[in-house]
Amino acid sequence: VDGRNLLDGATLHIGDGESVAVLGPSGCGKTTLLRAVAGLQPVSGGTVWFDGVDTTNLEPAGRGVGMVFQNYALYPHMQSRGILGFYYRLRGRDAEVGERVEGVCEIMGADFAGLLGRKPSQLSGGQRQRVAVARALVTDPQLVLADEPTSALDSVTGREVVSRLQTLARQLARPILMVTHDPRILDIADRILTMQDGRLTESTEAR
Repeated sequence: VDGRNLLDGATLHIGDGESVAVLGPSGCGKTTLLRAVAGLQPVSGGTVWFDGVDTTNLEPAGRGVGMVFQNYALYPHMQSRGILGFYYRLRGRDAEVGERVEGVCEIMGADFAGLLGRKPSQLSGGQRQRVAVARALVTDPQLVLADEPTSALDSVTGREVVSRLQTLARQLARPILMVTHDPRILDIADRILTMQDGRLTESTEAR
């Protein structure tokens, strides 16, 4: 962009069931990294591989990725149930909606079902984030991406949301990649990387 590389030689490997957090200041390239992996940002060099398959030129829908956006990206006119089922209805797979929504409710916790009949405007910030997480999980993704998953949440709610993502990664052996500037995630991730000016410069083991 404007003659500047948003990602500069960034190399990242994530194992099955591994939770990885990329920390760094705003504008360092964290979100661009997620968007490149998801297929939402074209890359001018390098490749994106998943499970031995080069996905660099695949459309986002063909990558098996679920993404939790920083701004939630929920449809304001839909109740949460409709938001979760939209992926399947769009593809003419309406019969699957009930089972898929029930399954993601089990992952998100017993009280989550109480949010299904509400629109985003009727939810708190933490509840909207939980719906955003559920929307990413309802498609049974092979990889979960989370952009600043705790930025709008208080400490308790933020930890709960990320812990649920980590549980998914471990129980279903699905990797999760989170980008954040929030140090609260340091003791939740299995591995921590730091990014500065588009470069992944350091790696430490999480506590």
